[in-house]
Amino acid sequence: MVGFEPRLFDDIDPAERPSLAAALVPIAGMIVFLSVGIVAFDLDPQFPLFWGIAFTGLFARYHLGLSWADLYEGISDGLLMGMKVILIMFTVYALIASWIHAGTIPSLMYYGLDLFTPAVFLPVTAVLSAVTAFAVGSSWTAAGTLGVALIGIGSGLGIPAPMTVGAILSGAYTGDKQSPLSDTTNLAAAVTNTDLYEHINAMRAGTLTAFAIAVALYAALGLSAAGDIPAGRIEAIQSAIQGAYTVSPVVFFPLILTFGLALYGIPALPALGAGVFAGVGTSILVQGSGFGAAWATAQSGTAPETGMELVNGLLQSGGLIGGAWIVTIAIAALSLGGMLDRTGVLAVLAHHLGRLCHGVASLTGVTALSAISMNILAAEQYASIVVPGMTLGNLYNEQGLETKNLSRAIEASGTTTSALIPWSSGGLFMAGTLGVPTLEYAPYYFFGFLSPLILLVMGLTGWQITFKDSAETAGQPSPTGGVESAAPGED
Repeated sequence: MVGFEPRLFDDIDPAERPSLAAALVPIAGMIVFLSVGIVAFDLDPQFPLFWGIAFTGLFARYHLGLSWADLYEGISDGLLMGMKVILIMFTVYALIASWIHAGTIPSLMYYGLDLFTPAVFLPVTAVLSAVTAFAVGSSWTAAGTLGVALIGIGSGLGIPAPMTVGAILSGAYTGDKQSPLSDTTNLAAAVTNTDLYEHINAMRAGTLTAFAIAVALYAALGLSAAGDIPAGRIEAIQSAIQGAYTVSPVVFFPLILTFGLALYGIPALPALGAGVFAGVGTSILVQGSGFGAAWATAQSGTAPETGMELVNGLLQSGGLIGGAWIVTIAIAALSLGGMLDRTGVLAVLAHHLGRLCHGVASLTGVTALSAISMNILAAEQYASIVVPGMTLGNLYNEQGLETKNLSRAIEASGTTTSALIPWSSGGLFMAGTLGVPTLEYAPYYFFGFLSPLILLVMGLTGWQITFKDSAETAGQPSPTGGVESAAPGED
């Protein structure tokens, strides 16, 4: 699915395998470079990541003995793993610009301001995002389409944008995890050799518990965030939109087409591509744009002049070219992650993390830590699923656990936390698409913290833990704080 198989500890020649101390050197270098570059010198992440690539390359070449060809192969593998992500990023940026120009997103904002109230906006946003992501099988698609419109609606209602983004992401990742159309859900099942629907069923209790708590928190947050809307504000926003665009249900055609294709089972990239064509066509036929102007907008972005600064800011977008800033960070991060895999650094770290496991509780915790670490180091949620999924499978087998325990653990802690890492593909995409920096929306992305937390509770208490050989042993605490496994020989 991703064209990527990580190097495993046992597959690396012991003579070529880095020690734990050596594996920590490029990790420490990356942390220092990112901290110094971003925090001390206020640089964008591109060059701090480039410093990490250079340092890792020199360390691997002259200390670990890898050739330049080996390192280039690692970079190529990292980029191959993330190629789908890069293409989706470019496509979504073009889609947003074309849908704004077509009046699709402005019309969603126009009608949404009539339907929402400040008090219920955040919990309803989370639920709508969850339903949309479940239906289309993609948290990214839900955030890049409906999510963009919800940002505008929330701003019109006086809700701070970071809160809105948090609610969008909590819903989007909830729906994504429960959808049989989701690529990460399918990948987690495939890499652990688990039946897809067994994997989804295994995630359901923890996912819905985390989401229910998140929705309750958004309801409480909405009551405190909702103040009095200045008189005439909503009417002024709607008038500004109506003065610049033709507002009509007809302009929802690109949205209906894109979601319809996704529901039919068409993968995200061609469905989003069709949405770009539909947006351009709607711009021409409904908004009266010229053919060249419509495509130029999809390429270079929108800068509307509605007569209201708030609306202008909400409907400004960078288009295909505007996505280049985000994509350069993704390319640098994926390249560094590919080098760390090729050098054996990721395999060594995963192996030594695995040695910390002495029961189901510690195994669950190590799985969560491994998945989150891969998001930080490899900058790609696919790696957070594939690396621990392939590395830790034997440990789950030794504990007598069914494979769905592993598939649930890597997705509950890997997929959901990708959007919390500023240089990870998930964090880059969400921050760039929704216009709020990762560190600003992170405190309100409740599901991203609750999902791995509830996973740890499962490991500690035995709730939802299942074994291969005896249903009666499931849920019994072990002396190590995990869950008692059945005695050997009872298969």
